[in-house]
Amino acid sequence: MTTAPPSTMASNEKSLDQQRRGALRGGVFGYYVDQFDIFLPIITLAPAMSYFNGAGTSPETAALFSSLIFISTLVARPLGAAVFGNFADKTGRRLTTLIAIGGFGVATLLMALLPGYATMGHFGLFALIALRFIGGFFLGGEYSIAIPLAMEWSPKERRGPLSGMITSMASVANVTLALITFVLLSIMPSAGPESAYAVWGWRIPFVAGAILAFALFLYYRNNVHDTPDFATSEKAESPFKALFAGVHRRSLVQIFILMTGMWILSNLSNAVLTGRLKADAHIPDQTVSLIMSIAPLVTAGCFIAAGFISQKIGRRTFYRWYAVLIIVVAPVMYVLAMTVGVNNIPLAAVLAVLVQVTSLCVFAPVGAYLSERFPSNIRASGYGVGYSLAVILPAFYEFYIKALGNIMPDRFAVASLICLAGVLVWIGATMGPETKDVNLADDASFTV
Repeated sequence: MTTAPPSTMASNEKSLDQQRRGALRGGVFGYYVDQFDIFLPIITLAPAMSYFNGAGTSPETAALFSSLIFISTLVARPLGAAVFGNFADKTGRRLTTLIAIGGFGVATLLMALLPGYATMGHFGLFALIALRFIGGFFLGGEYSIAIPLAMEWSPKERRGPLSGMITSMASVANVTLALITFVLLSIMPSAGPESAYAVWGWRIPFVAGAILAFALFLYYRNNVHDTPDFATSEKAESPFKALFAGVHRRSLVQIFILMTGMWILSNLSNAVLTGRLKADAHIPDQTVSLIMSIAPLVTAGCFIAAGFISQKIGRRTFYRWYAVLIIVVAPVMYVLAMTVGVNNIPLAAVLAVLVQVTSLCVFAPVGAYLSERFPSNIRASGYGVGYSLAVILPAFYEFYIKALGNIMPDRFAVASLICLAGVLVWIGATMGPETKDVNLADDASFTV
């Protein structure tokens, strides 16, 4: 038996270390770009929708179009996660990630070129909805592959903090877009379909999103590779079938329950909290915007801390105790924030920030945990479907709030949903095993 000379072994180790760092940085950068492109139409297009709707469009029709923009992405992301996840498990993570990145980069660029109502009627709006579907399809594929790939390259003892760092990029991307939009609106106020912002100002962030996507594409092409273990691992003949009809179906159900609770929290602490600070707490618009710009910055730092804690105490223990925090503390802080409102804006602001931190930091270990729940031959499929499919039911949060609002004040209706979300997180975590010590390269070490 021959042994490789020390110089060759050192060179191989250095090469693996470079590939590891490339994948980890790619996971962080990729999630930032992913979230930047997801939030683009939500944040930057809202002040410019008159450009697409036209002055004669009724409020009801405009509301319908806005909902279709949201629903198109909602439907597309689970589909993209399923298709790309299945492909990645059979052929490799790197190539599939490159295709997904290129796809949503092109879709984002095409959105930046769309004509308005004055030029082609509602064609631009229909094209926007179609491109949102296409972009959502590719985005669903990107995060279903890039994050598991980063986890596969990560040392076991660093998966929790790295997961927290990756997921913190959602808050960073949100703040980045809010600041860009604020600056653009300060320079060119949006005052109807013919204003500078409505005609071309909103296009600047979209072009920036496309440039970021293409920069990410180049980074992955040059710096990110599949792990050596994946290249030699046994592939599932049909990852999708193994996920839904095999022994891992129970894991998928457990993840679905956990993620449903988490997505409810995400919707309540973002869209609902922002609107209710204005409507229920009667805090001025500018102050609410400032509060909701500070909150993601605080949350981003707490994501990393939460990921580190999950590494110390275990994912299952983290989620169970964090669910208790959500059930007991978050609803009280929400009700107090709505109650003190305009009479004590600094206290309401602190409470609102704490509501968002408490609600969103539950996402911190999700990149590690979902990767640890599925073996390599179905990991991308399990991650993508488990993460994305649970988005759908929580998306109808307004209907749930309205139904509960018939029997209690709105602030208590929202607080009740926060409690429900915490219960779902606790149930989902309790149904699953502890995973922080799972060897991602050893499929025999997984527990269903």
